[in-house]
Amino acid sequence: METGEPSRTAIMAATARGLHRLEAATPWVFDDFLALVLVGPSWPEVRAELVAAVSEPLFRATSTMTVTRARYTEDRLAAGRFDQYVLLGAGLDTFAWRRPDALAAGLRVFEVDHPASQAWKLARVEELGLPASERQVFVAVDFEVDTFDAGLDRAGFDWSARTFFSWVGVLPYLTVDATEATLRAVAKSAPGSEILLSYLIAPSLMEDVGRAFLDRFAVLAAGVGEPLQTMLTPEEAEALVRRCGLEVVDHPSRADLHARYYTGRADDVAPITFEQFLVAAVPG
Repeated sequence: METGEPSRTAIMAATARGLHRLEAATPWVFDDFLALVLVGPSWPEVRAELVAAVSEPLFRATSTMTVTRARYTEDRLAAGRFDQYVLLGAGLDTFAWRRPDALAAGLRVFEVDHPASQAWKLARVEELGLPASERQVFVAVDFEVDTFDAGLDRAGFDWSARTFFSWVGVLPYLTVDATEATLRAVAKSAPGSEILLSYLIAPSLMEDVGRAFLDRFAVLAAGVGEPLQTMLTPEEAEALVRRCGLEVVDHPSRADLHARYYTGRADDVAPITFEQFLVAAVPG
């Protein structure tokens, strides 16, 4: 990420997520009707940038990643009894505005992100006149000089309350050491708390479309100052969370996700083998 600039990959992810409702057939896997609104009028340029980097066919084939990620995350959140929802690397997430009912029911949302990205987002929120809530807390953390748990402490986070942590689209840009530090901090939260993370699987386990996308996206990410650093096998991902004191509770394969969200579709929209999800819980 360039100094003073928002995360370019976060803007790209929000654009792809919002385009699903414009370019895919119904029923949509996930309907983020605010994503393109938040990105702003430059979203066609962002789409063009992505297509120029990876090609139109590859963009269409891989754009399911962002909606699958969002659907799986919010399904998992809804399935549990959580008092707090922490988005680590929140980017342009719009949950708190799409789901005011969840906040009204008592859920407290903490959006943790780099100060530059968060400042950009908050400026857009103000410009659009989106409503504020005392149950939606923005936590700016510069991970080069601070930790997310220290940021949460300053923001009034309750470590004794059951919490759902979402950490998607972030781990590939971090070192394994930085990943472990975050997971060990999560392991200090209340028993029954969960973290959902996404990771890039090792290229040897990807399909051809996944490897082709990786080759091109890695160049794009490095070019905007956010190089990919970590890829894992499923076995390595499970070992990683376990040595940090967490228990694996769900680790869906591509086939699992297809069965949950894509069966019976009239179009060719489907998940790819590229990014994988893992849910781990604090024992107790």
